[in-house]
Amino acid sequence: MAILVTGSAGFIGFHVAAHLRDRGEQVIGVDNLSPYYDVALKRARLAELEGRPGFAFHALDVADLAAMTALVERHRDIDTIIHLAAQAGVRYSLIDPLAYIDANVKGQVVLFEVARKLKGLKALVYASSSSVYGSNKKQPFGIEDRVDHPVSLYAASKRAGELIAESYSRVYGLSAVGLRFFTVYGPWGRPDMAAYLFTDAILADRPVKVFNQGRMERDFTYIDDVVSAVAAAAVLRLPTGEHRLYNIGNNHPEKLLDFIAVLEDTLGRRAKKEMLPMQPGDVPSTYADIEAARRDLGYDPKTPIAEGLPRFVAWYRKYHGFS
Repeated sequence: MAILVTGSAGFIGFHVAAHLRDRGEQVIGVDNLSPYYDVALKRARLAELEGRPGFAFHALDVADLAAMTALVERHRDIDTIIHLAAQAGVRYSLIDPLAYIDANVKGQVVLFEVARKLKGLKALVYASSSSVYGSNKKQPFGIEDRVDHPVSLYAASKRAGELIAESYSRVYGLSAVGLRFFTVYGPWGRPDMAAYLFTDAILADRPVKVFNQGRMERDFTYIDDVVSAVAAAAVLRLPTGEHRLYNIGNNHPEKLLDFIAVLEDTLGRRAKKEMLPMQPGDVPSTYADIEAARRDLGYDPKTPIAEGLPRFVAWYRKYHGFS
């Protein structure tokens, strides 16, 4: 049997595919290698995945119904789908909103359409986001909280993906698990995320952009902890037609200035901070209630930023050739 991992050249998708391959699974990876950020990084991830047996890659767009249908018709042995392909980034959704509709809304529909064709499908796991909580003031964010006040199109597109999953579960009996990820970081991370942006700026002696005058908190979640949650969700066997959502966070929000301080200590350099106002589409704080994930998935995040950020920096130095 085989596992389909979409977004396998992306940050989370790469780590999930590597984990599954390393434990002996047959992994079919799909990615469209979008130029949203440096494609060379995506190709480097793929080179790591293709270095050992158990992984086969297809350069496809998940929003292409014909291509995705042809793929599953060639691979009727797929019994698990882990759908991580998406157009990411809150701020970019203000620049190119249609990219989010194509990837996150149309792509979700196409994925569920092709899932219906797999009669032996046992599990379907897909990525959502903490951004769906929008302007929610209650903390920690709980999966039962209202999520109808998005503050960015990215958030709206991820909430739309959840509603699409809910409708397919109700109409077609297609069981699914949605994971609301909270600010994932770690080696091979995205260049538009805080760890990468700040590390790059500090090493280049450029100012670090600190929004909301530094009054920001994030539930930073290390990639290995996220992978453990995805792997557990992929073996969760739900009743027919059931759709569940889980928060996947560290259950411990960190002050942004503390996050920067750990990077400074790790790099042995002080950051030049450019204090800026809150950006459109952003929120001041995120904090995940993870009790449901603990109960059902055995999820137990173990990595504080004091451990995770040095691991990221070590990878960054190696990847970019810093001594």
